[in-house]
Amino acid sequence: MRVRALQDVVDLEQVPLAERGLASSTYEALRLAAERRPQAPALSFLPDAADLSRTRQWSYSELFADVTRAANAFYDLGVKPGDVIAFLLPNLPETHFTIWGAEAAGIVMAINPLLEARQIAGLLNAAKASVVITLAPASDLWPKLASQLEHLHSVKSIVWVSMSHYFSEPVRAPLDAVALKARAGYDNIEIHEWHALMDRQPATHLKSGRQIRSEELSSYICTGGTTGLPKIAARTHGSEVFNAWAAAAHLQPHNEGDVFFCGLPLFHVNAQMVTGLMPWTQGGHVILGTPDGYRGDGVIARFWEMVERFGINFFSCVPTVCAALLQHESKGRDLSTLRYAVCGAAPMPAELFREFERSTGVKILEGYGLTEGTCISSVNPPHGERRIGSIGIRIAHQQMRSVLLDEAGHYLRDAVVDEVGVISLSGPNVFNGYLEEGHNRGLWVEIDGQRWLNTGDLGRQDAEGYFWLTGRKKELIIRGGHNIDPKQIEEALQAHPAVALAAAIGSPDAYSGEVPVAFVQLRPDHSCDAKTLEAFAQLNISERAAIPKRIEILQTMPLTAVGKIFKPALHQREISRVIGREVEYAGLRHIAVEVRQDERRGLVAHIQAGEHKEILAQLLGRYNFQVEWVTH
Repeated sequence: MRVRALQDVVDLEQVPLAERGLASSTYEALRLAAERRPQAPALSFLPDAADLSRTRQWSYSELFADVTRAANAFYDLGVKPGDVIAFLLPNLPETHFTIWGAEAAGIVMAINPLLEARQIAGLLNAAKASVVITLAPASDLWPKLASQLEHLHSVKSIVWVSMSHYFSEPVRAPLDAVALKARAGYDNIEIHEWHALMDRQPATHLKSGRQIRSEELSSYICTGGTTGLPKIAARTHGSEVFNAWAAAAHLQPHNEGDVFFCGLPLFHVNAQMVTGLMPWTQGGHVILGTPDGYRGDGVIARFWEMVERFGINFFSCVPTVCAALLQHESKGRDLSTLRYAVCGAAPMPAELFREFERSTGVKILEGYGLTEGTCISSVNPPHGERRIGSIGIRIAHQQMRSVLLDEAGHYLRDAVVDEVGVISLSGPNVFNGYLEEGHNRGLWVEIDGQRWLNTGDLGRQDAEGYFWLTGRKKELIIRGGHNIDPKQIEEALQAHPAVALAAAIGSPDAYSGEVPVAFVQLRPDHSCDAKTLEAFAQLNISERAAIPKRIEILQTMPLTAVGKIFKPALHQREISRVIGREVEYAGLRHIAVEVRQDERRGLVAHIQAGEHKEILAQLLGRYNFQVEWVTH
């Protein structure tokens, strides 16, 4: 059935989910896929965009065999159901084997390798991880992890993945030598080599004999979006298998053998699900585009060439990727195979949407998803009307509504058509909750005796069932008790021809609590100054209180690994600036300030003020950020 409108989703639901025959686990889903198409290509890895002819390929039977070997390797390391296997890896085939093999043995935990070493250690301890998979020395990941080994209370084993076998012999030998030398310095913890572990494992069965139930935990994903602290979300096998099926049902029809490009990082749910488990359950072929994905050297520059060479049908991205792709000429390339680009993570500016489709002929499907909903919750119908700026219609068997809540977070009523409320979800894709109980406060809403997920996102639903995000509740700028949606500031600035990216946040203010400030990154080959942008904002922002007090032009906007604007970095910058201003006004000297993100308290300013502590404490007491005084 082709999904053209909400009624088609409702029609899909006429067959009860229990009669769909979904696999009970991700391992079983991959087994069934290998059984259906054993010799068909499942995964191809492109180590380097500089040489598109050099790829490594796995058939479905080979993919499932390596996932099975990985599960058995973890079993030999003592992993039992409920134990946590964490990974800090770039986009490698071994990363996929780790993800799905770890889910078959215990619980897999994805960690962003771009995090600071202390944050990584904090997350590993919070999850009580017993095994960590990372790159062998000669990469920048091992020194990060090694610096924290004495603080990792539960980790018993480290597994090194060497990339040397993806390179020619002259490069391979030095990499292996570095790893061999480094290993001698770590006698206090078990260190294993990935391929040595894998080579001695059977590929035909799970040594554990485990029969995985759909309600068992499969993965921990660290989340927090663009604001707030990383939280550890617990998901189940059933939620992942269901979401892969529902997303595929929405994007139907797929042809067996469709080619999917994976360029987003594999520690993120979109890459794992939309360009991993989902295509594999449909007989698709995944192209893993370099270890660094879209960030890899030459990937964006040669993307249209890759589409032509590999016959790519589908890719998943974020708006910043689309903007970058437009900087490279697609004319003259055969893009006839390319049907859709699913875009999420952040709203796409309408003009970028139109320009991308006009220039490339590729249809963009804007969607919405979150880790807590496994991945995809809504998407524009590929065979129906695609409404620019909308996140589309809900997937089958998952309910989605906009609701009004009271101050305590209790349900009052459903929002009427086009009325803004809080987006809430209910369905088999909704996760179990966060690992730390304190993070679950305000997470659930009871509606008619049923538990719904409060996403924290503000949005509305139109008469045809399309949802539209209007902002993020916890991103609201609160100026003297007045709520300001940063989106209205960002959209106004985004309309300026010189602006590539815009972000608005609340800057700490002694009198109003917060005042809006904005940061912009200019388009290549464009010039503009802050005064011009401030005048533009005055003319184009109708709400007086929302006009930014200051606009700052950045050379590079801080982004997450998946391309979202990383607002915590901007908040850190603002807190440091406010403290610096107060220090200067007070005529103080030799004050050391570092703003850090604390796992529990949020952003905290660590200040070494010495004898000036009392004066500075009085000045900073007028602000709502947290301060910790350092004595040495």
